[in-house]
Amino acid sequence: MPTKARAHTNIALVKYWGKRDPQLMLPQTDSLSLTLDKFFTDTTVTANGNLKHDRFTINGQVVDDKNAARLASFLDIVRQLAGTDTRFNVQSINHVPTSAGLASSASAFAALAAAASKEAGCHLNRRELSRLARRGSGSATRSVYGGLVEWHRGTSDQTSFAEPIMEHVDFPLEMLAIVIDASQKKISSRTGMQRCVETSPFYPEWRKIVTDDMIKMKTAIDAHDINRIGELAQENALRMHALTLSANPGYTYFEEQTITAMRLVDTLNDNGLPCYYTMDAGPNVKLIYNNKDRQQLIDQLAPVFGKDRLIVAKPGPGVSITQL
Repeated sequence: MPTKARAHTNIALVKYWGKRDPQLMLPQTDSLSLTLDKFFTDTTVTANGNLKHDRFTINGQVVDDKNAARLASFLDIVRQLAGTDTRFNVQSINHVPTSAGLASSASAFAALAAAASKEAGCHLNRRELSRLARRGSGSATRSVYGGLVEWHRGTSDQTSFAEPIMEHVDFPLEMLAIVIDASQKKISSRTGMQRCVETSPFYPEWRKIVTDDMIKMKTAIDAHDINRIGELAQENALRMHALTLSANPGYTYFEEQTITAMRLVDTLNDNGLPCYYTMDAGPNVKLIYNNKDRQQLIDQLAPVFGKDRLIVAKPGPGVSITQL
């Protein structure tokens, strides 16, 4: 029977930005994220003993050879876990722009891990599923859970996994995505972060910063202090993007309107409307704020970016699995 899974994207409030083991996807640091309700991937996996090769479609389009090879390698891990050589037909619908810094790989691999492992006959608990999802995309390890989630860097495949800090967020934390550019970025997250690890003279200091930021962020979450959460997330994002500028060769994910958004948020904050920004590996800006201020923010942002490019996202759920 086909198995369908839905997983939501997550946006890191404290980012990991760098792997120490690219094969096992073990990160250089811990990280902490918020799973979002608005962006998600639906993936249906069907075992088919007659297939010689796995088949993949995303949004109805056959996946190119390079990405198909990556996905098939991930399914090899699932087959090894299940003790099977069965091939799979995989159909994914992405309700999030792909490779645009909106965490599409997180939701994609979390959904694939959940659906494929279940279809293959594995009975994984959530920690085991988190570890499996990590092998496809590092940030996918956090999309197994809803709400606020911590990824422990660990020291091995067994010890690197995510777990929820607050799966059902009980205070008015909200995000608003400003979609600057939904097209695929020129430098992938995987390539960009490895360049920073290998060439940025500031990378050793980044590890220390994240250790400190994790402590501060968890304290702010415990206090339900949205402004402090926003301040810390903004500082952390800027320092991550400073690594890209200091790499060799240097690069940036920012576009002109990214800078415009950042400056506007700073102005709004200075004028008494508390809001803060974060960006992942892409030009799109995510605002952190108290949901009571949502309409005021939209009123200020819409004339500059257009209302259709503003997407409100609330804390979202963890992965769900359905056998069809």
